[in-house]
Amino acid sequence: MFLHLPPLNSIRVFDAAARLKSFKAAALELNVTPTAVSHQIRSLEDTLGTLLFERKTRAIELTEEGEKLAQVAYLSLQQLSSVISEITHSQSTLTVSTTASFAALWLVPRLEKFHQQNPTIQVVVKTGEQLDDFERDRRIDLVIRYGRDDEEARDKIKLVTETIGAYTTPLYLKNVTRIEDACLIETKWKNQSLPSISWSQVTTGKIKEINTRHFDQEHHVVQAALAGQGIGLVSSLLVETAVEQGWLVEFPNHPKTAGLAYYSIIPSHNARDQKVKRFQDWLLLELRNNKI
Repeated sequence: MFLHLPPLNSIRVFDAAARLKSFKAAALELNVTPTAVSHQIRSLEDTLGTLLFERKTRAIELTEEGEKLAQVAYLSLQQLSSVISEITHSQSTLTVSTTASFAALWLVPRLEKFHQQNPTIQVVVKTGEQLDDFERDRRIDLVIRYGRDDEEARDKIKLVTETIGAYTTPLYLKNVTRIEDACLIETKWKNQSLPSISWSQVTTGKIKEINTRHFDQEHHVVQAALAGQGIGLVSSLLVETAVEQGWLVEFPNHPKTAGLAYYSIIPSHNARDQKVKRFQDWLLLELRNNKI
């Protein structure tokens, strides 16, 4: 029935080269030589009677036939790996792409809960401010993005809409009771497409001279507030643990304002992956129980 299929190993090598767009990178992933990868690809092309890659001076690109095979190869290997992991009770890996601040301040502190409920799934967190092309980079299983509440995206599920508040340490609050006398810390986004959330906006001219300090990462603002350097204007979601532990408190008489939203997106090639769906469901439940 399957006699016409090429060897499974050649499909595995092809999948790595197609995902990574590099024979050298595929060789590193598979722990073989680039020559071995090139030989496997050439043998597979000879078997199929068609070119799967266009070889360029310093790059390779999938042909139309290569694109078709890459999609099916990845899904087939993924399903095979999932079933084998289930049968053998071995651990499988799930790679989540998100922002550094969300990962450091919210996701990583709670991952142990997920691991306890799903001991066979190892979560790998990939951070960065640049948007990953998750439909092409098949190493990414799920994406958590941050942006406007009205943004549209295919297969996007809104996880939570944050609120922005003013937070500082109990000691700083004891020594500085008036916001006019405080050092006000805020985030200036690296991503210029994100709307600004600043002290000048939330104070709306009520303070004539504002002493501000800014960072381009929200978790740096939180760290500065934790170090007693001033009052941080940050997402209530991201300081949830710090507030629960008593490390930070809300600055009194300072109203919260609407912030941005977090979304999860499952790439189309993972639409039927049960471990990805399980992780997304866990995210929704944890954020629904958000106390801040």
